[in-house]
Amino acid sequence: MNVLRTVFPFLSWLPAVRHSLRVDLVAGITVALILVPQSMAYAQLAGLPVVYGLYASFVPVIVAALWGSCPQLHTGPVAMLSLLSAAAIIPLAAPGTPSYIELSILLALMVGILRLVLGLARLGLLVNFISSPVMVGFTNAAALIIGLSLLNQVIGVPMPRSDFYLADLWGVISQLPETHLPTLAFAAGAWAFIWWLSRTAPRLPVLLIAVAVATAVSASIGFERRIEVPATAIMDRDTATLIQDYQQAAKNIQELNAAVAARSAELKALRDAGGEDLKETHFMRMESEIKLLRTETKLLRRDNDQRRVRLHAAALAGVESGGVMRFYPTDRLPAGVETDGRKWRFAGVRDGKVVLSAGGVVVGEIPRGLPTFHAPAFRWDAIIPLLPAALVMALIGLMEAVSISKAISAKTRQRVDVNKELVGQGLANIAGSFFGAYTVSGSFSRSAVAARAGARTGLFAIVSAMAVVLVLLFLTPLLYHLPQAVLAVIVMMAVFGLIRVRPLIHAWHVERSGAVIGIVTFAATLFMAPSMASGILIGVLLTAIAFLVKTMKPRAEILGVRPDGVFAGLDTHGLVPVSERVVPIRFDGSLIFANVAYFEDIILEARARFPKADTLLIVGSGINRIDASGEEKIRDIAQVLREAGVTLAFSGLKKQVRDAFEAGGLAAFLGAENLYDSKEQALSALLGRELREAPMADESLPDGRAVSQ
Repeated sequence: MNVLRTVFPFLSWLPAVRHSLRVDLVAGITVALILVPQSMAYAQLAGLPVVYGLYASFVPVIVAALWGSCPQLHTGPVAMLSLLSAAAIIPLAAPGTPSYIELSILLALMVGILRLVLGLARLGLLVNFISSPVMVGFTNAAALIIGLSLLNQVIGVPMPRSDFYLADLWGVISQLPETHLPTLAFAAGAWAFIWWLSRTAPRLPVLLIAVAVATAVSASIGFERRIEVPATAIMDRDTATLIQDYQQAAKNIQELNAAVAARSAELKALRDAGGEDLKETHFMRMESEIKLLRTETKLLRRDNDQRRVRLHAAALAGVESGGVMRFYPTDRLPAGVETDGRKWRFAGVRDGKVVLSAGGVVVGEIPRGLPTFHAPAFRWDAIIPLLPAALVMALIGLMEAVSISKAISAKTRQRVDVNKELVGQGLANIAGSFFGAYTVSGSFSRSAVAARAGARTGLFAIVSAMAVVLVLLFLTPLLYHLPQAVLAVIVMMAVFGLIRVRPLIHAWHVERSGAVIGIVTFAATLFMAPSMASGILIGVLLTAIAFLVKTMKPRAEILGVRPDGVFAGLDTHGLVPVSERVVPIRFDGSLIFANVAYFEDIILEARARFPKADTLLIVGSGINRIDASGEEKIRDIAQVLREAGVTLAFSGLKKQVRDAFEAGGLAAFLGAENLYDSKEQALSALLGRELREAPMADESLPDGRAVSQ
């Protein structure tokens, strides 16, 4: 039975389900009321149609609940991974296009496989490589990026896309004079309504009520207000030419995407077939062609985004003449004409016609029905570019899930198995990718609601997924008029709450190097966006470097004695030496290959500083282990000192270090008389007088000075 429960952890629910069925049902329904609006908002953040957020809230939720470790953890779309997904795919495809959707689903599969492999290999400990300051710095930057990346939807302007997020953000800010006031009113109203209702009636499904109210108001006032007109209805030559260029560029982008897919498939087929008769140069030439096509596509897409911005700024007024509507620039209207009183702006091209909008952007038509089983499209040309982002998303998603699970388990006293959680999250993403889902992870907000509602088993998550099924089958037409600005506000309110400055301030007081690394991670993530994965990788690299530096140069100092007999750092406290003949040196670090040279420098410098010394005593209570390099270095130093008439002695060695001394013969080489149980015993014997037992005063110092100081 234990083996079955290991393979099928949900079997452990069986005794509890009968007693917890009611609370799990209530918790599942409560979470579903949050899940539906959140999933649509996060899909929009990921650059996907909102229905894909609902798809990601169906199969992955069920699989993660069945194979996860924490019963109260709710898996599904989350803000962080939604933005990371968009950042990884935008360089390869335009948001919302079929190619973009394919790559989003492929990325979910890659993240799922990586998590599953890490879990099966029991490598959950990899999360320890991301320190707290690095994670805080990254989260703060990501929250800012997520929130501000939706600013264009709040003010109703297009978002330029490039390889530099800050430039894109400035492009949005520069369009503030073009703000669509009704869109801004919806956003501000939704923000105020959610804030007010959260405080006056926190037990109500606040987000769902806000979505329902906003949708009803939008439908009643005709917020969308779009029309399709022939290109000949645009009476301004410059605007008409720009629209024509935009349309042609969009067509060229589609053709280039098709060419990339075709060449990539051809290259894969040749490699799979062996291609013995082809030279490697032929493959390299094909790969170069694919890269050139991608670069050309990228440049075209960037230029077309700029055209979109310029077209949006070209406001038009509708004039009816002979039953036909014609559109003129609002600043160059013909004299004496009467307009329809609306300000029309370019919204796109569809089936050869120009789409104009005098209102805001709504969710629009959502396909009804459940996602069908379909294997993800394997774009082999995209796997390598997506791999770094997939690895970072796998680790960040794991950190989110584990931190949430541990926070909940601290109250429920349930044990969280990191590796089982990896397996559950991995299976959720893999299974979801076969049903149209993009990358998912554990959600803090929904998990907290589930725990507060009393959920006891993963059944609550399955209930929430069934609620999404009902929405997909019956309720999608009701969401047509939901303003996208409201979804943007839902995301912004969620992510801005993730910004925390206090942990970095606390880190500054505890260890400034960690705080500096957190600040650098924040700046790097912000500056390198949309390639946010690079920001956290820089933080991890800096943490590793800082750790190596500390390992290579641990705290070390000559000890002096205070008037009250307490030992303390000679230089730190400005004390007099214990003796010119006996020099005690404190060394707070394991003696391993990385720091043996530093250890030798300390000994030799102490010897030079106290030329009359006949004994150098290493206070080794801070030495936790020693390797072969450390043992060999001690032997060499002891031999050099012995030839100079100086004895090397040790005191306070821990058992594991003393055992290593014995096993390697180092104890016999140094002499048992030169190994003391404590520093007081050593100094009493060496100096020929009694010293009282006393703690060293510098135990609590935040840092210490090396002998060289």
